Amino acid sequence: MEFRAVDHTINIIGYEKDNIKYAMACAWSMMVDYDKIVSLLGSQSVTGKNVKKGDIVGFSALSIEQKDIALKLGENHSNEIDKLEGIDYSINNGAILINDAKNEIVCMVIDIIHLEGIEDDNLLYLKVLSHKSNNKKYLHMEDL
Repeated sequence: MEFRAVDHTINIIGYEKDNIKYAMACAWSMMVDYDKIVSLLGSQSVTGKNVKKGDIVGFSALSIEQKDIALKLGENHSNEIDKLEGIDYSINNGAILINDAKNEIVCMVIDIIHLEGIEDDNLLYLKVLSHKSNNKKYLHMEDL
């Protein structure tokens, strides 16, 4: 049995910048204050390499019915394919939000942290600007 210290939901980080859409599935996120979220984007991520402090991003916590979206956005890179093709989403001030997700959250990147041991990865420190919640069950890593 695989050890998990916590139960992770599947979240989508998405934004549009310079007429390019970036989106990725991310399971390493958590709320650290009433209006703050941290989310770890791996060093291989094109989405993580292009995000900057001050950017507006979407944070969509997927619902159990959105397993196919998690799988699609977890494959390939944003510069290789149009990862959002066929996915129902909206854009709010540059933030890409997955429609009908459990939570659809517009955030501002207030810091990008590089921790010892994972210096190449980007830990996004996000401030919640607005949010919408739907009456749905979360999609968890164990559901995939």
